[in-house]
Amino acid sequence: MIKDQKKAYQYAFCAVALWSTVATAFKISLTYFAPVQLLLVAALTSTLLLGGIVLKQGKLPLLCSYLRSRPFYYLMLGVMNPFLYYLLLFKAYDLLPAQQAQTLSYTWAITLTLLSVPFLGQTLRRRDGVAIVLGYFGALVIATKGDVLGLHFDNPLGVALVLLSTLIWASYWILNTRNQGDPIVSLLLGFIISLPFIVLATWLLADFQLTAWQGWLGAIYVGIIEMGFGFVLWLMAMRHATNTAPISNLIFISPFASLVLLNLLVGEAIDPATPIGLGLIVAALLIQQLRYGKRYRKAATATPEKVV
Repeated sequence: MIKDQKKAYQYAFCAVALWSTVATAFKISLTYFAPVQLLLVAALTSTLLLGGIVLKQGKLPLLCSYLRSRPFYYLMLGVMNPFLYYLLLFKAYDLLPAQQAQTLSYTWAITLTLLSVPFLGQTLRRRDGVAIVLGYFGALVIATKGDVLGLHFDNPLGVALVLLSTLIWASYWILNTRNQGDPIVSLLLGFIISLPFIVLATWLLADFQLTAWQGWLGAIYVGIIEMGFGFVLWLMAMRHATNTAPISNLIFISPFASLVLLNLLVGEAIDPATPIGLGLIVAALLIQQLRYGKRYRKAATATPEKVV
């Protein structure tokens, strides 16, 4: 694929714009659907969308060959994402204000740093330690609405679920470092494998009486935007980029834009502690991206980082 930084920025901006809307879509959809019902419709929608993309690319036969070669591996991927990750995340959105659930979910990259030590054999740098402390302190500010010393949580279960979802999401990406297959085909295979688990969970935790058209509209939107086109556009941005570092930094626009949309479309008053905590988390993530100064930036320009 021909590298084109301008085109990479275009794809990345589109992905960020789409992802900025999903917190609002989650909250509106959960007014009409239970979390597992939202997951069912969204996952079905995304499976059809990804299937159409893979079919158009002529890569559909790869599904069977991937599954035959590593059945247990792809089973783990499918159980993690979308099944467990989104089930926990949607339940957290159901219990918490969207501003809390959305901003807390951004700590997944910090969780990834911690898990990379035992599972990938990486070492923690001093700046990683600073980022971890700063990021989780920001999460604490958000979860307690600024009452850090009092440690008062409005909904401890919701906070626990969203933090657990970051653990699953980080684990999913660590597993993906061992995935040599086509990313879109692998994602589709994971969704197909997850569907029986999602159907069973819907039967156990809710029901199949999905009668509200508003819920259907929101869930289909989530399936297309959050689980489908958003990922594809971001992947295209990474593949076209001559330097992935500035492209990656664009993702930090998304949570702030989401807060504005939540206020305008859902009518959710933004707690003063939320932007403060979010600022701490974003600062922590930016500190993590500071690597080895000019030498690293020169090398990154010549050879884009691998995206997992």
